[in-house]
Amino acid sequence: MSARPELAPYAAQDSLTKGRVHEEPPAAPRGEFQRDRDRIVHSTAFRRLEYKTQVFVNHEGDHFRTRLTHSLEVAQIGRTIARMLNLNEELTEAVTLAHDLGHTPFGHAGQDALNACMKDYGGFEHNLQSLRVVDQLEQRYAEFDGLNLCFETREGILKHCSLANARELGELGQRFLEKKQPSLEAQVANLADEIAYNNHDVDDGLRSGLLSEEGLMESRLFARHHDEVMAKYPQLNGRRKVHEIIRRMINTLIIDLVTTTRANLERAGVQSLADVRNASPLVSLSDEIREQQRELKHYLRINLYQHYQVMRMTSKAARIIQSLFDTFLAEPRLLSPEHHENVQRDGARAISDYIAGMTDRYAMREYRRIFGIEEISV
Repeated sequence: MSARPELAPYAAQDSLTKGRVHEEPPAAPRGEFQRDRDRIVHSTAFRRLEYKTQVFVNHEGDHFRTRLTHSLEVAQIGRTIARMLNLNEELTEAVTLAHDLGHTPFGHAGQDALNACMKDYGGFEHNLQSLRVVDQLEQRYAEFDGLNLCFETREGILKHCSLANARELGELGQRFLEKKQPSLEAQVANLADEIAYNNHDVDDGLRSGLLSEEGLMESRLFARHHDEVMAKYPQLNGRRKVHEIIRRMINTLIIDLVTTTRANLERAGVQSLADVRNASPLVSLSDEIREQQRELKHYLRINLYQHYQVMRMTSKAARIIQSLFDTFLAEPRLLSPEHHENVQRDGARAISDYIAGMTDRYAMREYRRIFGIEEISV
């Protein structure tokens, strides 16, 4: 496969991929990163994201984001940015769609609870778990475990990694040890994730009634676009008004990111992917907009993520995760034969894999099956 001349010289090229762990013949006419994207979309872990929490547990309402809708929105934002910067859209999309494949049920509450359970067994990092999903846990192909994705896709999925774990990952973990950067496509995916969840959590928070427009006026990013919408549409209210504000916020962040990143690339004199890896992070927001974004994140943390109703949910979620883990660790025979066999081989890590792969509703169902005296049947 030849290089694509429409891409910037520092973009990732399918023809220059570092390849797959297990060599495979090309999938022409698809490119290598498009093939990765297709494999991710068809994976079992991707389908499960439909029933995993973003902020609100899935059963709390059909209109709130789930991990699946969040991932799709991140992919849309990521592709938009990649196109504007002449980067590889297929790689950006593959990374964005896969970035949460290893996330636990019940959002960050589930992640924190499972990490606490695993503190004596190597801990739990959801980015590392996403890599574990695509490298080992998906079982779809006759010749290998996992999805056998390209190095560049796997590298982008691994957004964060402890140094201890990086040392176990060979070439994939080397950049964390050497303090080098991933591709620009991976950097775009990282920022697209942040843009998506901040703005869409505002939307879900308002829809739920836990946030108010009046309160959000403390955030300059929200206030600026609220006033802009009201000046143009003074009679607008309800969901249309909220949508108009949020879509303008997202647009402002995307345009600022692209403008700032172009300036960073020019200032650094970047001409190749090797230059990208040796530079400081190049995909970024301007200082002013980054501060406004940080201000919004702080407001959401205090007024949404730490709202007492959300905290009640996270407390229950942590109890479910802790109880399931402790019980399966003490008595693995409560697991199905397949998972029992995995625990005999991999110990606590296999229990962690099992719990991390659960959807919200499956975790609640397992909890009731084991601990609910009113439900004796299996």
